[in-house]
Amino acid sequence: MSGIPILTADNKWYNIPLVRGRLVRHLKVKEDNGNIIELKMWQVKPSPDKPHGYKYSLVYIVKGKRVIGYDNAEDKEDHRHYGDNIEAYQFRSLRNLVEDFYIDIGRYKEGKL
Repeated sequence: MSGIPILTADNKWYNIPLVRGRLVRHLKVKEDNGNIIELKMWQVKPSPDKPHGYKYSLVYIVKGKRVIGYDNAEDKEDHRHYGDNIEAYQFRSLRNLVEDFYIDIGRYKEGKL
């Protein structure tokens, strides 16, 4: 899969992969304190690493650093990030995915994550 090269603000090159599928949802919210919530979900052809037929990336960024992330990047199965830790995630539906993500954001804000 090809991508689009971009130059970031800190002069680093990053290749944004092209997604072959239908965009289901894209939401980006900047909270009053500057934290960012971003959700991207596509419907794609089912594959061994995406048997449910969805590609997704959900991220919560605090002070410029990802503290929570859910994704299934190319050739990786469903998983979530808590800071530098990665664990498997059991995908059930897009609705459950978003609910779990927002529950984790709430837990983070309460200092429980």
